[in-house]
Amino acid sequence: MRSDGELQAELLPPEGEQAAAPVVRRPRRSKAWLRLRGTLSTLASVPITLFGLALVTFFIGRVVPIDPVLAIVGDRAPADVVERARLDLGLDQPLYVQFWRYLGQILHGDLGRSVMTSNSVTDDIARYFPATFELATVAIIVAVVIGVPLGVWAATKQGKWQDQAVRLFCLAGHSLPVFVLGLLSLLLFYAKLGWAPGPGRQSIYFEGMVDERSGILTVDSLLAGDWGAFWDALAHLAQPAGVLAFFSLAYIARMTRAFMLAELKSEYVTTARAKGLSNARIVWRHAFGNITVPLVTVLAMTYAGLLEGAVLTETIFSWPGLGQYLTVSLLNADMNAVLGATLVVGLIYVALNLLADALYRLLDPRVT
Repeated sequence: MRSDGELQAELLPPEGEQAAAPVVRRPRRSKAWLRLRGTLSTLASVPITLFGLALVTFFIGRVVPIDPVLAIVGDRAPADVVERARLDLGLDQPLYVQFWRYLGQILHGDLGRSVMTSNSVTDDIARYFPATFELATVAIIVAVVIGVPLGVWAATKQGKWQDQAVRLFCLAGHSLPVFVLGLLSLLLFYAKLGWAPGPGRQSIYFEGMVDERSGILTVDSLLAGDWGAFWDALAHLAQPAGVLAFFSLAYIARMTRAFMLAELKSEYVTTARAKGLSNARIVWRHAFGNITVPLVTVLAMTYAGLLEGAVLTETIFSWPGLGQYLTVSLLNADMNAVLGATLVVGLIYVALNLLADALYRLLDPRVT
């Protein structure tokens, strides 16, 4: 049996050597916790963003040289009527009081009343937005289905005639103004060939035949089982959606091509080719998988731009969407409608940014 001195000598380090510092193990944080923290951090910034958006829209309404009182009562109203309307609207109060009142109305879903339609701005937007949603959604689906494969194909054919043709196609999509494409489309397919119906969202003899449930005519006609109304709505949708899709897919294809070119020049692609992997597997599984995160941003912002209302396209094709509502309201000095629509557009961008951020974490485990 060893003595206490022998045990102590055995535990002590040899002469001339120092005892190694004890290793302190820090608790490992799981990936789930890091992702949750990142999500909570993003969500915490949303109220600040929305507050800034409300602040900007409020001061836009005060800086624009349009008197909302005169827009309501008219230029020839007596002075006492103008003053009474100003008091009723609270415009005699200091700006900070007006802003807090405006913020409270927004939180209660009250965007004011439209001078142009005499309806609540919230009700007007709820009536006009489904048309824009239908148009933008069809356009972005067509743009993604065509634009993404086109950009990938052009990147794999870099420097060849196929690549030059795609680049020329994208250049045309960016260079030609939307109103020119819209007018040419109407002139060719409607006026000359007679293949497409005229402007509008539906033919006169189909108006009022389908009950509006969602406000999206193609969906409502399918729910009602009215195939005639469905094909008519789809025919009216084809031209404006095609114009927007052409403009959007040109940008999507160009960005996809740029992302793919950067990945195809990477070292891991060279290694994969040396290992004898097929070109399709290298392109679609490895290279394309690495561009999904930046591509999500491109698609989200493109879709947000379409959802804010394609003003020129909706005007040319008489499409009763948010863009046309915003334009007509601005021309009629209807500031409640303009500010309400602007606020909705900002909310759309915030929502799609949040969606893109969530997709980042889903597609790339390294994002926390």
